[in-house]
Amino acid sequence: MRKVGLYLTAMMMTAGVMMWKTPILSYAEPIVVEANTVEEEEIEDATAGSPVMESAKGDDASESGPDLAVQERIQAKAQAEAEARAAQEAAERTAEVRKNLVSYALQFVGGPYRAGGNDPHTGADCSGFVKYVMQNGAGIGMNRSSASQATQGKAISANQMQPGDLIFYGNGSHINHVAMYIGNGQIVHASTYSTGIKVSEWNYRAPVKIVSMLG
Repeated sequence: MRKVGLYLTAMMMTAGVMMWKTPILSYAEPIVVEANTVEEEEIEDATAGSPVMESAKGDDASESGPDLAVQERIQAKAQAEAEARAAQEAAERTAEVRKNLVSYALQFVGGPYRAGGNDPHTGADCSGFVKYVMQNGAGIGMNRSSASQATQGKAISANQMQPGDLIFYGNGSHINHVAMYIGNGQIVHASTYSTGIKVSEWNYRAPVKIVSMLG
């Protein structure tokens, strides 16, 4: 009986082991399948990422291609137009300054000439008159003598003259007189004791030098 009992016990244990092994195998199989599925999904995701990267590269290429060239041309045109507007506005401001300067100078026509004088209200010589008008009419400081005034500003030609520019006269290259151009071929200047501050033709004498103090 004891042997029979041991035999039955052994059979039951064998059957239990077999029953135990079966669910382990059947349970493990889905895990393997799931793992494989995950790996496949990861592979698919990695593969799907490639076109995105290629598309990004394509975008970079387009930015450095014709589209970027068109944008650069548009920006260059806009900048050129802005610079042209700024230059035009500056020219208009300068023209207004010139106009006001000439008007300021002409109010002293008929005033007295005085050698060494600095104020056209009480009497001024040619360089004193120019110094006073430039300082009070345009805020531009000038030297005192006509010869030293000729060293200031920008030298220009007769066909570049504009109202408010200065014309210097002399004997040969020696400068001894200065006047302001007012347009229409005329100047205003402190001339002599007998004529005082008056308007004359710009070429009543041969100019030695013409200078612009207003750019």
